Amino acid sequence: MSRTGQAVQRVLEAVGVTPSDEAVYRRLLRHPRTTTAELADLVCRDVTSVRRAIGRLEQLGMVTRIPGNPPHLLATRPDVAVEVLVARRREELSRTQLAAQELLGEVVVDEERRADRLVEVVVGLDAVAAQFAQLLKGVEHELLIFDRPPYVQMPERSYVAVRTLLDQGVTVRGVYAPESLERPGALEEAREAAAAGEQSRVHPDVPMKLAIADRKLALLPLSGDIVVGNALLIHPCALLDAAHALFELLWASAVPVFDAAASTQAEPLSAEHDALLTALAAGLKDDAIARQVGASTRTVRRRIAELSDVLRARTRFQAGVLAERRGLLSKDVVRPDD
Repeated sequence: MSRTGQAVQRVLEAVGVTPSDEAVYRRLLRHPRTTTAELADLVCRDVTSVRRAIGRLEQLGMVTRIPGNPPHLLATRPDVAVEVLVARRREELSRTQLAAQELLGEVVVDEERRADRLVEVVVGLDAVAAQFAQLLKGVEHELLIFDRPPYVQMPERSYVAVRTLLDQGVTVRGVYAPESLERPGALEEAREAAAAGEQSRVHPDVPMKLAIADRKLALLPLSGDIVVGNALLIHPCALLDAAHALFELLWASAVPVFDAAASTQAEPLSAEHDALLTALAAGLKDDAIARQVGASTRTVRRRIAELSDVLRARTRFQAGVLAERRGLLSKDVVRPDD
């Protein structure tokens, strides 16, 4: 039999008719009013097999027996038979759909993995402050912080909460924006926190405020404007992974707030290097530094790289900070707008 013939023989399978039974039905359409034995000869199968096929086709309403001895068989018109079978299959599918709805009552919903629970919007200053306090209370192992103004609540309250976490053995790592340490008393608080075990670093480009608890929950303000007062509460998902990756990226390039090397005695710098690092610490760009020290921009970049190696600084910003922290710079610091 050709492939086309094989495909034709499976037309009725979708409504519950097997290919072998369909072959019997098709032969009966072409030879109406035959007996079971005659039909068996026509399809080249044994009588028992054909009799069983006829029984199944009768149950589907596709074959009718005409009384006689022996009875003769008549195939139901295909359009009528198939319409009945399709209606019956629709009814079965409808019952299955209803049963599926009932099964929903047995589903245990994983609240932590619901799509509408992965990221929640916290609205209002008071709600954000309360959520941050709740996040701090729930930390068990590690707290990661991006710290920069403005603040939803008084920074002193967060400082006390962090000290409590440190006393409980929680690892706290914080990356501070420089302006965070300009607040009166901020440096002393940072020094005390560092003495208690906090790992504190400063970075000139902290992009936002952020708190990550145990790498399972993060609080991210939607805006740097304190007036807006809205934030995202992020549960485990790709967004939380991205926030954690950003923290680690800035942490790697940030400078320790209190460097143990600051207390070591360093060799005095030459006047040229002093001027170079002083301008660097003041935030001047390479072209401006070149004008200050009377050298080419290319030379300035080379000397900055050399001094960074001496100071073991990873970035030019860190080189300036380390030099100033170690007391290597003159007091007459050149400012960018001077």
